[in-house]
Amino acid sequence: MKGLALLLCLLCFFAASHQAQPAWEARLDGRVAFYQTTDFGIVLTGTENSLYAVDGQTGERIWRKATRGLNETSITPIPSTDLILISTDEGKKSRLEAVDILTGKSIWQSEKVKGDVLQLAVEPEADLIATVLVKDARGKAGEKLKRKPVVHVFQLSTGEELWKKDFDNEIEMMPSRFGENLGEISFTLDNYRAPLILDGRLFLFYEGATSYDARTGKEKNREKFKVNEDGLALTEADPVFDDKYIYTSGRGKVRAVNRKSGEVEWEAKDLGVTPEMAIVGNVLYVRTGGQFTRIEDGETVEKGSFGVSAIDTKNGKTLWRYKGADKGLTNFVFSDTNTILIADKDDLILIDARNGKRLNKIEHDIERAQFVLINERGDAVVGGRDEIAGFRVSSLRSQASNQSTFQNIKFNAQHEKQFGSLDLRPETKALWRVKHTAPSRGILRTVAGIALRATALYFRYGGLATSALNLTRGGLSLAQTVNSFRWSGLRNRFSTVDLTTLASNSAKNYISRQIRVYGIAARTPNFLNRVNGLQISTPTLPTASNIRGKIIGKAIDKATPSRADVQENLLERLDPIRRIEKLSDYFFRRKRLAELRGNYMYFYTDLPKPFDKKGLVGVNVHTGEDARFVLINEPDAEFVTDETVGLLYSANANRLQAFEFLRK
Repeated sequence: MKGLALLLCLLCFFAASHQAQPAWEARLDGRVAFYQTTDFGIVLTGTENSLYAVDGQTGERIWRKATRGLNETSITPIPSTDLILISTDEGKKSRLEAVDILTGKSIWQSEKVKGDVLQLAVEPEADLIATVLVKDARGKAGEKLKRKPVVHVFQLSTGEELWKKDFDNEIEMMPSRFGENLGEISFTLDNYRAPLILDGRLFLFYEGATSYDARTGKEKNREKFKVNEDGLALTEADPVFDDKYIYTSGRGKVRAVNRKSGEVEWEAKDLGVTPEMAIVGNVLYVRTGGQFTRIEDGETVEKGSFGVSAIDTKNGKTLWRYKGADKGLTNFVFSDTNTILIADKDDLILIDARNGKRLNKIEHDIERAQFVLINERGDAVVGGRDEIAGFRVSSLRSQASNQSTFQNIKFNAQHEKQFGSLDLRPETKALWRVKHTAPSRGILRTVAGIALRATALYFRYGGLATSALNLTRGGLSLAQTVNSFRWSGLRNRFSTVDLTTLASNSAKNYISRQIRVYGIAARTPNFLNRVNGLQISTPTLPTASNIRGKIIGKAIDKATPSRADVQENLLERLDPIRRIEKLSDYFFRRKRLAELRGNYMYFYTDLPKPFDKKGLVGVNVHTGEDARFVLINEPDAEFVTDETVGLLYSANANRLQAFEFLRK
């Protein structure tokens, strides 16, 4: 028996050693400078010499463009399309290029812009894209950098510039990463909300709140105020809207802007810092105070006053305010239309959404709690950087409302049948609790950065879809969130902000099932009908008879440019049948991403035996089980996962590597 046990241990050891090797490795023509995943399962990877599109599942090189001087802010995906924007600066000459993500070929080019596209809003139905560019946005970590952005609005299908607007003043920017001895780094606009196109108006949120006619650039409404209070990022809420109003916050007020006239119809005042809003029926719920990222050094800072308020959307009257929260207030979530959950420094708190009264509270015992979410079982999950715990919301609600014992027994029996028996002893408080501390070995700041990024992965992928699902359960409409056709670099640099901010934004960053194609997919017969579950459409391009000016004519000439700028092109080499199969595969990945539900939250830690090394643990947020492992000792600072194929990507010198998730 001893011999058999030893043999099993050796087999586990060799299996672990084997799985620690990459699932695939792509060797490129220079040191990897940056990489980012896309909605199609393609990893865009830049070296000092080229830009590559790498198949995220196989590591196969799809295309390569010989383009020098790119950095992490040079590549911008256009949401709900098959296009990316590439910003190129060649001394006195700059170029903005819309490129088919599947082939690398240009759709249009513009030489009228300077700088990198740091945020954008797109309205495919109106054929509009608004880009916010900043030139020379590089500096040293820790310094305060201010630049003056420029807004350019283009016709999406052709690249015709419709109008542009220079900002009045320079605004403070945010480092793309934090740490020591980083040298020169890119700065971003991740400390501001992304622009929004709604009802034919473009809304900007950099120097306050301003709206323009999206097609002409005529200013509609402006209110100036300091956006980043006390040097903190994203202290004001992302806008939400209903059929009549769009709601914005700033300077301690919430404003209702009439969607037809563009005029402010009412204001709710004296609220304080308002970083989160949600609409249920005719009530606008706002969170005041919370935890924020300090732009200077990336540290998490608490700012009050802390609480939740309910506002009547008809007139702006404050219906109630809950002020019973302590420092460290997290985001809020709805377990149903009548119950709000928040967590503060000590407690998980249930609030009656109808009157603001506290229904119940329980100590969560999470050190520096930073988020709360509702999992697919309806349980509340409270967490921080290295610990999460699950709590049965229905039990807390039952205690408050004195529901019958029979109802509780029936509920528990149903859930035990579906999910298994749970520990409900009073002394445990939580249904389950998991803690994975960061490794004690390694450079402290580096280890802390990797640990934060690992936890933040949930809110970039699975957390988004799960939170959106819970909002639907709670009676909120996904149509009332406004991030579906907007983009900010925070999508890639998600670990530069605190977990509270990520959790409060997560429900709004869901992936749309609508997609408009401009590249090879639009020109491939019999393809569009092969992918069920996606609404794929092609634009109607302008004809020569209705083109005005020479700029758009130049854009159309560029729609089928020379192949000289693409050195490798996999799809162009395939026969028609194989090409359709490949295209279908990428679009099916896009479909799976839209359907993704979040199951795992990752922690960087010392893995248990038989692994006995540093790596990532994926904790199932529904059960608290350590369910998957990634054997990667020290991933680079920008590592990311693709949940649709079950891989983690990390760079090492000139190699992009993919590591598999091992299941328990």
